[in-house]
Amino acid sequence: MTHTPDLSTAAWRKSSYSDGGDNNCVEVADGYAGMIPVRDSKVPDGPLLVFGANSWDPFVTKIKGDV
Repeated sequence: MTHTPDLSTAAWRKSSYSDGGDNNCVEVADGYAGMIPVRDSKVPDGPLLVFGANSWDPFVTKIKGDV
């Protein structure tokens, strides 16, 4: 069974790769051990995704082109 953390007080931050617009961003919340919550800034109360840290780190590395 998968448990989604309580994100009601999450401190969301926008991706540094966003285009600088207020409504066209991916946001992530830090501080959740082993998981990375992700949401669309256009729909802050909408659905979100929660990635395992083991999946998220290689994904970010690949996007940055550090591989």
